[in-house]
Amino acid sequence: MKKLEGKIALVTGASRGIGRAIALRLAQEGAMVAVHYASNAELADVVVQQIRRSGGDAFAVGADLLEQDGIHQLFSGMDAALTVRTGGDQFDILVNNAGRGQYRTIEDITSESLDEVLDLHVKAPILIIQQALPRLREGGSIINLSSAVTRIALPNVLGYSVSKGAVNTFTHVLAQHLGARGIRVNALLPGIVETDMNADTLGTAEGREFAAGLSAFGRWGQPEEIAAMAAFLASPDSRWVTGQLLDASGGSRL
Repeated sequence: MKKLEGKIALVTGASRGIGRAIALRLAQEGAMVAVHYASNAELADVVVQQIRRSGGDAFAVGADLLEQDGIHQLFSGMDAALTVRTGGDQFDILVNNAGRGQYRTIEDITSESLDEVLDLHVKAPILIIQQALPRLREGGSIINLSSAVTRIALPNVLGYSVSKGAVNTFTHVLAQHLGARGIRVNALLPGIVETDMNADTLGTAEGREFAAGLSAFGRWGQPEEIAAMAAFLASPDSRWVTGQLLDASGGSRL
């Protein structure tokens, strides 16, 4: 039996990059997956179809998490799709992955740019968790995507780093708060991973040298490597793990 057989997962920002890899891996382990996307329905449908061709079950849910009613739209779509499939709105795994990079030093940050990065990486996942709680089954798993920049000082991503530091904090607090329900709350801290977000860095010889030099393994990461760790945190194998910040950076800057 697959480790996530009978489970239902919501992965935000799952149409590409790390989110896509996590959606595919959770489906491979037997979960039904809600593939959230912000604007590109076509890319999300590609992920859904790939899961279905592999014998899994998935559906897409669109919502712009930066819009005022975005989180309501997310759960309205999720509830409707699950009611058709299961007769209810309950699910088991929430992966807060949606995000975007932002390259600004302290000199370049504006009020608007700071609002954007904090709204997407802090405000949205907290409110998503709030709305998910009545729907999450006992013993469920919440996985938040943080970043290794919370322990590695990179001045050109200050706002992004601050937002991910907040992810670490609310992960810790909510693990304590939700422990009585058996809900595990953990965070993954990737380093540089080969995704669209890091295309500029990995698009130059200098950037590739920098990225490879960060890791103890002398290379940058792949989305599937982060997805493997997410699958562990989603599965019963991690039933005694909560409130943890799991470094997924290939030993960057040890």
